[in-house]
Order: sequence, then C-alpha cells, then structure tokens
Amino acid sequence: MQEISSAAFADTKPHYNLLDGLRGVAALMVIWYHIFEGFATSPIDQQFNHGYLAVDFFFILSGFVIGYAYDDRWKTMKTKDFFKRRLIRLHPMVILGVVLGAITFYIQGCEKWNGSHVSISMLIASMLIGLFLIPAAPGSCAEIRGNGEMFPLNGPSWSLFFEYIGNILYALFIRRLSTKALTVLVVLAGIGLASFSIFNFSGYGHLGVGWTMADYNLVGGFLRLLFSFSIGLLMSRIFKPIQLKGAFWICSIMVIILLSMPYIGNSESPWMNGIYDSICTIIIFPILVYLGASGKTTDKKSSKICKFLGDISYPLYIVHYPFMYLFYAWVWSEELNFSQVWPITLLIFFGNILLAYTCLKLYDEPIRKWLNRKAFAKKVRTTSFS
Repeated sequence: MQEISSAAFADTKPHYNLLDGLRGVAALMVIWYHIFEGFATSPIDQQFNHGYLAVDFFFILSGFVIGYAYDDRWKTMKTKDFFKRRLIRLHPMVILGVVLGAITFYIQGCEKWNGSHVSISMLIASMLIGLFLIPAAPGSCAEIRGNGEMFPLNGPSWSLFFEYIGNILYALFIRRLSTKALTVLVVLAGIGLASFSIFNFSGYGHLGVGWTMADYNLVGGFLRLLFSFSIGLLMSRIFKPIQLKGAFWICSIMVIILLSMPYIGNSESPWMNGIYDSICTIIIFPILVYLGASGKTTDKKSSKICKFLGDISYPLYIVHYPFMYLFYAWVWSEELNFSQVWPITLLIFFGNILLAYTCLKLYDEPIRKWLNRKAFAKKVRTTSFS
C-alpha cells in the first residue's frame, strides 16, 4: 500500500508517491533559481536559468492530482465543500508566508528597492491584502517594493493566486467538460502558450510571467495555468500506467537538468528560448508527470525520500522567498559575487528546508487538522493531510 503524503495538493485518497517526490525536487530547484537571481543582471546571463518553469510543472501536477482526487466525488460532494477543502489545504501557508514577508521587510528597513522609505501603515496595508491573496497593482500604495510584484511581501504567492483561479474554474466549469472538449481546451491553450512564449510577448525572453499585473503578465500567467492545469486534468482521466523501473530517479534527473539549463540563444533571438520553454511545458513536463504517476517506490528508502520531499514541497515554496529579499539586499548593497557568498547560499538552502519542515509540523499540519475538525467533523474522517 502506498504511503500517504501531506504534499501540497494531496487529499483523502492514497497518493502517488513519486509525484510527491518530484514536486519536492522541483521546489528545491526553485530555491537555487532564486539564489542565482541575485547575481544576474538579466535573465540571459543567469547561470541557473529555467527554474521559473517549475511553476508550470506544479500546475500540471495540481491538475492531475485534483482530477484524480475529486472527479469521481461530485455526485456526493458540494461545491462549497470542495472550496473549503482547498482553502484549508492551501491558505494557512499563504498566511504564514505573508507574515514572514512582513517581518523580513521590516528587518530590511522598510525600504523599496530604490531606497525610498515605506511607512508602517503601508506595510500593514500590504500585509492585509496579502493575507486574503488580493494582488497589488503596480505603483499602488500596497505594492511596497516598487518592482511591480502582485504580492510584494512574498513574491511566489502569485502562483497560488493562479492556483486558486484554477480550482475555481475546475469546480464551476472545467470538470463538467467531456474528455473531448477538455482535449480541445488543452490544444487551444497550448497553441496560445506556445505563441506567447515563442513571439516573446513577455518581453523578458522567457516564460517567467504571472508575477505582476503589468504588461502581458496576467495574460501569460493565465495561459500557463490554463494549459498546464487542464492537461493535468486530462491525463488524470485517460491515465493508464506503463511499466518503468527507476521512474523517480529518471524523472528527478530530467527535472533538475531542464530547470537548470542556461538561457537558450541571446537577446537577438529570444524565440529560441521561447521554443525551449514551450517544449518543456507542453511536451516534456506532461510526459514526466505521466511517467512519475506510472512508477512505484519499491523500497523503504525511496518511499521515505519521496514522502519527505512531498511533505516539504509546498511549505518550502511558500516560506523561502522572504529570506531571499534579505539575501538580495545584502548581495546588491555589498556588490558581492557567488564565489564570495557560496557558504551563505548553502545555509539559505538547507536552512529553508529545515524551516519548511518545522512550519509543516508545528503550524501547517496542526492548523489543518483543527480546521478539518471544525469544517467536516460530521462528514468525513479527518486525516492529517486533507
């Protein structure tokens, strides 16, 4: 029998261990991507370049697991109960991420990136809208860092904003589509995403969009969600496992390679990197999720690794970035390079893993247990991961 994980998108069915583990691997790669952002003057010269694609991988995983967990439950489950479950599963860590972001912003001196001071009242306003996952418009009072982030106290929350949109679309609309109609949606969204990426609508030369409301970011973020989430749902409907030994290790190595690749092409040929992003998102990532779902852990060591990685994946993704703000402020103010601070980067990497596990055990799991008892005491058996 498969072990049950408390990974980010788990629910009350037995889980795909390998998918939990792959989610954790991708979350670890996100940390390194963000670390190397501190030493890049542009996306093109960033050594560890494609970590932003982890979000597309997460969306595919989310669609697959939600389809698996809920598609056969709608005859007995109310829409409001679905929303309760998703809020309980996701929002406690959203709140903690915002609080940590407010604390680190205060420690940083309540300063925007240009050095101008931000009042405590504006910090509180930004924190309040962040607690409810309300995005800040560029240039608004709540956009306190001055770089256009929708969630300036914890940048990665933008993907949770789109994750919530995906959950709403699934519950109200997408779940009702036939498999053929869902296939059409996937194809159309894939064409839109590939066009957005190859023709460089982002203006960045890559698909790392969705984190701000400026320019075409919202369009790009929605396309990333719509394709990836929908193809995950589609795969959950048509899934038939295949035999593959060592699926976790094979898929993990592929995820690490794909997310750490340097920029493809140059500033004169952003379409080359756009093709790479499109191939990864539209073709390779769905294949990796399919293979990961097909594989099984065959020994206790692999099972424990997958469970641990799955358990920390969501907390790690949410809690690490407030400390990256402090790291960036220090590196940029002192004009440091990676060779000068690599011991600190290791401390950030392993420290955030420890912090994520601590938050999971002392905050996230207890809070979710309590909320589930309150919300579903008479309806379902409460578990540690629902």
